[in-house]
Parts: sequence; structure tokens; C-alpha cells
Amino acid sequence: MRYSRYLLPTLKDAPSDAEIVSHRLMIRAGMIRKVASGIYNLLPLGLRVIRKVERIVREEMDRAGAQEVLLSFVLPSELWKESGRWDEYGKELLRFRDRHKREFCLGPTHEEAITDLVRREVRSYRELPKNLYQIQAKFRDEIRPRFGLMRGREFIMKDAYSFHASDECAEREYENMYRTYSRIFERCGLNFRAVEAETGPIGGKFSHEFMVLADTGEDSIATCRRCTYAANIERAETRRPHPGKREGVKKDTGIKEVSTPGMKTVEEVSSFLGVEPSRLIKTLIYSTDRGTVAVLVRGDHELNDAKLKRALDVKDLTLADEQTIRDVTGAPVGFAGPVGLKIPIYADYSVLEIEDGVTGGNRLDTHIMGVQPERDFRAQYLDIRKVVEGDMCPRCEGRVEIHRGIEVGHIFKLGTKYSESMGATFLDSDGREKPMIMGCYGIGIGRTAAAAIEQNHDASGIIWPPPLAPFEVELIPINIRDKETERVSMDIYRALTDAGIEVLIDDRDERAGVKFKDADLIGIPVRITVSNRTIASGSVEMKRRGEERKWLVKIEDTVREVRSILNRTP
Repeated sequence: MRYSRYLLPTLKDAPSDAEIVSHRLMIRAGMIRKVASGIYNLLPLGLRVIRKVERIVREEMDRAGAQEVLLSFVLPSELWKESGRWDEYGKELLRFRDRHKREFCLGPTHEEAITDLVRREVRSYRELPKNLYQIQAKFRDEIRPRFGLMRGREFIMKDAYSFHASDECAEREYENMYRTYSRIFERCGLNFRAVEAETGPIGGKFSHEFMVLADTGEDSIATCRRCTYAANIERAETRRPHPGKREGVKKDTGIKEVSTPGMKTVEEVSSFLGVEPSRLIKTLIYSTDRGTVAVLVRGDHELNDAKLKRALDVKDLTLADEQTIRDVTGAPVGFAGPVGLKIPIYADYSVLEIEDGVTGGNRLDTHIMGVQPERDFRAQYLDIRKVVEGDMCPRCEGRVEIHRGIEVGHIFKLGTKYSESMGATFLDSDGREKPMIMGCYGIGIGRTAAAAIEQNHDASGIIWPPPLAPFEVELIPINIRDKETERVSMDIYRALTDAGIEVLIDDRDERAGVKFKDADLIGIPVRITVSNRTIASGSVEMKRRGEERKWLVKIEDTVREVRSILNRTP
């Protein structure tokens, strides 16, 4: 491809609303242009990267036995009402009416649509299992779209759905998709981890997220230094303290009230009393659909709302309002404590390690010192706090590390959530009607491209992993108006192209510095420079993006050298 004919409008500076690296670089590199909030056009360079991701995904999904379909982007409300999500999904579901006043939405995900298709076409266990996937635009009316392709309202997604006659079959397919996703992201050249995760609004029994590791990632993930354990911070487990941890506590130590005027936060109380935050027992009052409860965590830890909600098995979980707190504790916000409370108390395991605790006194400007769990209050102990760096791994004797990650894929075991509500049934070998067991598997195509940039860039621009690069080689003739330089450059261009190597030749009549800056910005893996000086020695200058080293290669060896760099065989 000739640069002079290509729509590749690079920019020196990115718009002020481009907040993260991938957003800024995709705009500056001429890959995307904004249409409206959270909606972008893909320009030729950006589309080439998207197509590279799609090709890898298609090849691996087909290899795994899945079949590609294309479902309607516009979905009737009736399907969503059957599943119960028409009202549950919230304002992210973009609803509208057609000229006949019938309700529709733009598909943010396609569980209902695929379930409707399969329930109409599949009737017997002999026709199962099935795994159907599509690569298609989605629309979610995000309240605050940001970060370009990372969190847009319109985006391209690969979503797959599997249907099974048994749990065993569904679990085999889940493992199949786990391996498939691992191959996909390996082929994309990304450093990633598969982590245990929450199921979110999709629902289901359990799930794994595939996270690209990047310092700019939105999500925190916990990984073990010794074993393969990894989990989203919302799901990451902590280990229960060993029995006997609190040996040596003085049995005759009593509690005593102390005045703490205006001291409400952990920082204020610990500083005022001269104690470590780890000695504080933080008491939070929550309202749930099963009543008001008290929740305890150590002062130096944070409560994990997702783990608490799952542990309590409740649908609604919110911090209680001020009046409710006064009603159940007798004190204003900031002075609640477990001693003497008459509501159910749930505590994190780490509270058991506290030997001489400090809690709110359930009175204004009052705290209690010398508190011992089990002696001074009773609670049900659960794993409900956020994991922190250095925690013991729940699977081995290793220690936990915290990384930042970008979610690019998510797999779920849905069970019968949709098949039961929508009547997607099959007849088993005995002629009995049963609901199909489902799985769901998604990959953000644009997010994968953006995550690759977040993981691979420097101050000059993008450093594409070769499998995702829009072109494999950028050929830069210095002084394209020189006839010999043009001739040699075009000979090399044709030789590379004939060898199946994707080449962008910068045939613009621009200064060398401009061409080199643009080459670094768009991040093509291999740069070849042709000049009068290199031609005189029968060579070209070669450089890999992201490396300082440059070296000369004989013109006749150019194709072989490029293949070697790209790890390509003839």
C-alpha cells in the first residue's frame, strides 16, 4: 500500500478528551475518529487491526467446533420481557419504538436472541451440543463512555453461546472455551491472565475473565507468585486464619469506654488513641432485602461488596441511611460497634485475629478498647474483604500479588437461567422435556486492540505485536524523487508483497524526520530505510520498532531477513 494514497491522517497532538494511552494514540495514529460520545468511525489503519483480531478469533473458534451465525442487531422487547431483563437491565439498554409503536432495543448482548433461535430449531438431545458465535456490533448506552474503543457505547464483540443436555457436557465446553481463549490471546501476542470473576448482569453460576496485564488497566487482579491462582479483585479469596492464632490473650482483660470527640474515621480514631489501624474493628450497617445487618472488617482492610452480597445470598445490598443507623445502634454515623448489637453480625475472618480491639461504642463520641471477638460479641465469620498485596494464596503457600488488568474476554457458565425463562427445552433419551444448559463466551474485539496498545507503547507511539500490526513492514525511501531510490524501493516493495508480507511504503515527498516520526507513531514492527547511502553499499537499513539498534542488510536478503524477524517461514 502506498502511503500517499492511504487515508492515514496522523496528528501531532490528541484531543483533550482522550484520557488514556490507547485512546490518544489511536486518534493520533489515524485509526479512529469520534462521531459522537462513545461512538467512533474506524479508519483504514484501525480497521486492519480489528480485522486481524477478528481473523484470529474466527480461526480459533472454528477450530474449537463453534459455528458462526449473524443475529439481528435490532431486537424485539418480547424476547427481553421473557427473560425478565427488559426492566432489569437498566438504562444501558437503548429502547425505541418503530412506526407501528412496537418496542425494540439495540442489542447490548444476545442471550435472548440466540435462545429464541435455538428453541425454535433444536428439539432433541441428539441435536446437542451446539456452540454458535457471531462477531457483530453491540450498543450499550453507557452513562459515561470514555477511553475510546476501551469503553464506548457502540463496539464490536465476539459473543458465543453453547447449549447442552447435561452439566458434564456444559463443563467440557467451558474448558474447551477456556483453552480456546488462551490460544486466541497467545496468538494476539498479549501478556494476559485468566482470572476467576463475578458474573455481573449476564448472570450464571461461575465465570473467568481474560485480563491483559497493563499498568493503565481499570481492574485489579490478584495472582499467586507460586501457583496459577488468579482472580478479579471482586472475586479473589482470602485464607481463614489458622486455629489458635489468638493464643496468649489475657482472659481477665476487660473492655473500657474511651471518649473520642468527633473521631469517626479509622485514621482519626487510630491516631487519637495511638493504636494501629489493624486493631480497629470497623462496623458497617447495611440494609438488605432480608433486613438490617452489621458487617465487620479490620480497620486496615476494605470490605468487598460483591463477596458480601454473594455470601449473604441477597439481591439488594446498600449502606444503611443515617436514621436506620441511629435506630439499630443508638448512635450517629461513625460510632457503631458490635458489642451489644441486637441485629445479625457478619465479620471477615481477619477480625478473628484481633486480640485487643477497638470498636465504636454505639454512643456519640465514644469508642471501646480491649474488645475480643467471640468473648465480647458473636458473629458469623466469612471471607468478605478485599485481598491485599502479600496475603496468603488460598490455594497454596505462596503470596498474592496485585496487578492492573484490562478485561478483553469473559466466559460464563449460565446454566438454565435463560432456557427456563424462555422455554428452550429438549427431549432427552427417555422422551422427557428438560431445559437446555447454556454457556456464554464473549471477546471485545476493539478492547483487545486497545489493550494491545496499553501494553505495548513508548513515548513515540504504538509498538504493535506482529500478529495485530496493521502492516508488517514500513518501507521508507529517503528522497522519493530520486529515480534510483524510487526504483530500488519499488523492487523491494514488490518482492516483499510477492512473499505475502504486508507492506506500507511511505512514498510521500516529506523529510526523513517526518516519516520516521509517523513510523514510530503507528508502530509497524519492521522499518526498512532506503537511501542513496544504503544503495551505494548494496544494502538497506533495518530496524525493529521499540529497539534502538539499526543494521544493514543486503538488498537481495531483505525478504529473508524480514521473515526471520517476523518468525515467518517461506
